[in-house]
Amino acid sequence: MREAVIVSAVRTAIAKEAGALKDLSPEEYAGLVIKEAVIRSGILDPKIIEEVIFGHCLGAPGCMARVALLKAGLPMSIPGVTIDRQCGSGSTAVNLAATYIQSGAAEVCVAGGVDSMTLAPFMVERPRAAYQRVPSNYIHPRPLAPKEIGDPPMGITAENVAERWGVPREEQDEFAYLSQIKAARAISEGRFQEQIVPVSIPQRKGEPLLFATDEHPRPDTTLEKLAKLPPVFRKDGTVTAGNSSGLNDGAAALLLMSAEKAAELKLKPLAAVRSFAAAGVDPNVMGIGPVPATQKALAKAGLTVEDLDVIELNEAFAAQAIACCRDLGLDWRNQEKLNPNGGAIALGHPIAGSLAILTTKAIYELHRRKGRYALITACCGGGQGVATIIEKV
Repeated sequence: MREAVIVSAVRTAIAKEAGALKDLSPEEYAGLVIKEAVIRSGILDPKIIEEVIFGHCLGAPGCMARVALLKAGLPMSIPGVTIDRQCGSGSTAVNLAATYIQSGAAEVCVAGGVDSMTLAPFMVERPRAAYQRVPSNYIHPRPLAPKEIGDPPMGITAENVAERWGVPREEQDEFAYLSQIKAARAISEGRFQEQIVPVSIPQRKGEPLLFATDEHPRPDTTLEKLAKLPPVFRKDGTVTAGNSSGLNDGAAALLLMSAEKAAELKLKPLAAVRSFAAAGVDPNVMGIGPVPATQKALAKAGLTVEDLDVIELNEAFAAQAIACCRDLGLDWRNQEKLNPNGGAIALGHPIAGSLAILTTKAIYELHRRKGRYALITACCGGGQGVATIIEKV
């Protein structure tokens, strides 16, 4: 089996909902990161790219990957495919690109993910009595799981995990506080500067502004402030806005190729894809999805959690992140290994863009600390988990 390597990885800064990226369509900044990933890869002829695979799950129907690659100025001969595995879409795109390369189906691929919570369309059931035809501004909603099994809102799944795994409110708030502290430190130390491609934001008057710093973190967060926040999903619950991920916009793109192709082009890879896996779990506790997915990926790579230098565990909710750490035998208070530069609670969660962003963060963090292995993992709406293990090369 051929080796799939990552030769470039870039992301946008993560914007708040209705924040810095509110006036840009997701295909615009998806196109921007694709273009930058190609430039940074060092390839001279983009025609060698054989596929663009992009995760996207919040927009109206259409092929985001194809639109974005054309926005990036890539040749019209390059095809694109859009995938939806909810929060795991970005890393699933990377995994599919790696599969193409490992199997010999392609030599060079671009993978990534994007979502805009700001521009996500409202979805409602079609009022059949009122309309004989489907109104053009209505989109039929898609369930994440059959109702007879359970298709609860994401916040309720977090409450379910907190209850079943016995994760107290105090631990959830502490986890959230640590996420904010780590993110603030990473930003102040400039750890994200190299991985972020600035986005030019047009202004009504004057020159465009450059958006290049994650805007969701709250560096003034304290445990006392977190403790005062009310639960938002159950009256007697423990999940709050402060210990949950945010609603955000953002994108990331990575260029992958075979190790042989990289050697032929005299390009130095950043990392190699060592293993990946996906798993299904009960949709009512979808937040535990990273556990079986990670266990499968570790087994495929012949590794244990002790071998991992960096773990990027998507913080959909503090409750599920803590539960996953417990089941995997991880110390969630280990700030050097687990989400060392903050996670989605602080930095934000642009759904299909998140795991491509986390993969990018993991690559740069491995190089910063001269580590070897990183795990990127997340739960996915509908009861799934994804995991990818990369190695710095």
